[in-house]
Order: sequence, then structure tokens, then C-alpha cells
Amino acid sequence: MIETIYIEEAILQHPRVIEIITRFPQAKRITCGRYGEVFNPKAQNFRLQKQKPALILAEKYKHFAMAVPSGYGIGANKNYYFSHMLNCLYDCRYCFLQGMYQSANYVLFVNYEDFQDEIKQLCTETPTEAMHFFSGYDCDSLALEPVTQFAEQFLPFFEKIPNAWLELRTKSTQVRSLLNREPFPRCIVAFSLTPNEIAIKVEAKAPSLQRRLDALCKLQEQGWQIGLRFDPMIYQTGYQQQYQQLFEQVFSLINLDQLHSVSLGAFRLPEKYFKKVHKLYPEEKLFASPLENQQGMISYKQELEQEMMHYCTKQLLTFIPESKFFPCIL
Repeated sequence: MIETIYIEEAILQHPRVIEIITRFPQAKRITCGRYGEVFNPKAQNFRLQKQKPALILAEKYKHFAMAVPSGYGIGANKNYYFSHMLNCLYDCRYCFLQGMYQSANYVLFVNYEDFQDEIKQLCTETPTEAMHFFSGYDCDSLALEPVTQFAEQFLPFFEKIPNAWLELRTKSTQVRSLLNREPFPRCIVAFSLTPNEIAIKVEAKAPSLQRRLDALCKLQEQGWQIGLRFDPMIYQTGYQQQYQQLFEQVFSLINLDQLHSVSLGAFRLPEKYFKKVHKLYPEEKLFASPLENQQGMISYKQELEQEMMHYCTKQLLTFIPESKFFPCIL
């Protein structure tokens, strides 16, 4: 899977680096000063790199946990996201990462302990208030779990902080590290779900809807808290029937006692990212949808977005109490 590994010179002897490169004995290894030398140059072909991405092992120095934008969250007043990795194994057409980054290579920050120190400090500042930390913003939380051992390393850490909650956002079926341990009640495994007819068109390389649901069922059977993320909603003719069928399929399998939260949000991209992604895929039908600029964000025309949000909200609330529902609002 990984044919080339770049390693920052300062971390060549880091135990996590040594462990990872041992997994890929045939991979070509290249030393660099800082990961930006490989990741940031502008004259890169994202589409070509996406065919065979390299792995870049790096060290992060600051901004370990960042405040979540207003309007996003699942109930807490204090919400942060953190990214142990940049870029994703999958190739979803709507993904903002291909508009944000010059490179399709994966960057893995191996200094997990520094992330943990900052998270612990944030939680210590308000010890009686719940703090939610979201993983899976700049990557899929679990897609490379066999390599990164991210969840395996972070779950025991979060268990020790009584006011810390962790969300693992994913489309992955790599849940073995979770199934091999006792469930952690302050961890939400949140699956991103899209109607099958739409997922086939716009979620390249991601596990099928059925495989995601199979992984979800295994986790909830063992006692893990589950999140459902219908975000982004994607428009196409007949979306009402497609989303209604999706909700019926999902909630026929969901144990409401194990369901933590459900979120819903429309397709949106910052204008700068949208222009870059549209240039990568000029023939992509997704970008021929009825879109408009709403305060610097490219999304569906306001009337259509409101129609989709209203319809899907009404459908979802036939299955769940409103207390578990969190719409994502621009």
C-alpha cells in the first residue's frame, strides 16, 4: 500500500517511526528536514499523487487542539478538533481536503504525547465542564488504524480525564482495535453515511454503505456509543426517496440505547477550496448542481438547502428524539 515514506530527520529514532517503517520493509525511505518541503510545494499533481500516496512521518509543534467553528457540535459548550493526520485514504469528490492541500500524500504526526498534553491542559482549565474533542476533521479517524494505532493510543488517555469526550469520525471498517477492548462510554464512534446510490458516485475508495453498517452493528453490540453523521447531504433528483430509504435502513439496525447523536448538514465548501476542486474535476456532475455563494461558502441555493434540511430533519425526527439531533448550520 505504501511505497514511499518520507521521514523528518529529527524523528528518525522516534519509537513510533521505527515501528511504522518496520511494517513496510519494501518501502523507499527518504529523509527530509520538515514535512512541508514535500507536502506544501505548489507545482504538485493532486490527482496523480492520489493514485499512490506517500506517507510522511512528521512532528507537530503547535496548534494541537483547535476550537470548533460556531454552529458545529453535539451538545457541549466547549468543542475542539485535533488532527493526528493530514489527508484521507478515501477519495470523496466533495471532500474539502483536496481544496485545502497541495499534496495528496498522507502526513502522520507521530508525537501523540504532545497532543495529549494540550488536551489535558484544556480539560484541567474547566474540570467540571464537559469538553468534546473531535478527531476526523483532516483525515478519517480509523482508516489507517492498523498503521497509526491512533485509537489504541488515545482511548486509554481519554479514559483518565473525567470531563473529556472523544468523537472518532469515520467511514472505515477498521474497528478491530475497538472491538478488542472494553467500550469507553465517553467515546462516540461517528459514522458518516450517504445513500448508496449517491455514495457509489461520489465516495470513491470508501467502504460501501453496507460494510459501514456492519461495522457499526458490531460496535453497538459490544456497547460502544454510536453517532450518525448525515453530512454532507448531497442533492440529486429523487433525493427524498433515497434519504428516506437510507434512514429506514439505518434505523432498522440502530439500538437507540447506544445512539449518542445524529447530525445533519448540507454540502458546502469554502469558495477558495471549491474553485480548486472544480478545476480538478471540471466534468464532475456534483459541481453542476444548483449552487451559490453564501457568505464565502459554496453550497446549494438557499431555497434548496432549506428544503433538503427540512425534509431530512422531519424524516429523522420520526426515528429519534429531538434531544439527540444536531443540525449543522452555516
